[in-house]
Amino acid sequence: MGRRWIGIELGEHAVTHCVPRLRKVVDGADPGGITEQTNWKGGGGFRFLRLAPSLLERDHWGNWVVSREYNAAMLAEAVCKLEGFRYEPNPQVFWQQGKSTEQDYLYVTTQTLDVRQLEWLSESVGPDRSLKVLCRAWLGSEESWPNLTLKKIPNAVLGRCEFGCDDYSLRIASLPAAPESEGEETDSTAPSAATPNTTPARRKGRARKSDAAPADTQTDLLSGSDA
Repeated sequence: MGRRWIGIELGEHAVTHCVPRLRKVVDGADPGGITEQTNWKGGGGFRFLRLAPSLLERDHWGNWVVSREYNAAMLAEAVCKLEGFRYEPNPQVFWQQGKSTEQDYLYVTTQTLDVRQLEWLSESVGPDRSLKVLCRAWLGSEESWPNLTLKKIPNAVLGRCEFGCDDYSLRIASLPAAPESEGEETDSTAPSAATPNTTPARRKGRARKSDAAPADTQTDLLSGSDA
């Protein structure tokens, strides 16, 4: 039918009911719905994705930290998504985890990088490429390595999403008023005879003030391994 849909389900029925039904629709074996009306014979396809746990969680002192449910690959993939990079890990070059252009890469680690490690990274990247590094912290001056862009994690991604929420609540802003139809002009200042006055009477007296609204594994960067 030339349409694209996004379905969101909570519960095991997504697997036990929705997926089998979608497979039948794709195979042309589902007689229900609007199959007969549209003369549907099958085709198309679908992707089934599971929602990942929150990337960040609060530790014992209330500070945001990377969730213990994330391993190195999950962390790199999630940060690539937030930073606008494609997750394309290079098995031969460990710091090439994400890619935005042919010369721009992304590397994520939970380590604190020292001067020796950053110098090695900068030399490996070379003058014709650039690398965005997201790490816990670093030692030295960022200006010493012009081909590296350094950011601290989790601070670099805190404002990108709502973390630590398990109720899937949405922030819904008030919609703007619908525009008036052509030829219909109303005087917003004139009272309507059909609309009763619903403005509450002001009470006497003083006005009341309104209510105020895990330990990281330290590895040697030069060995080409990472936590």
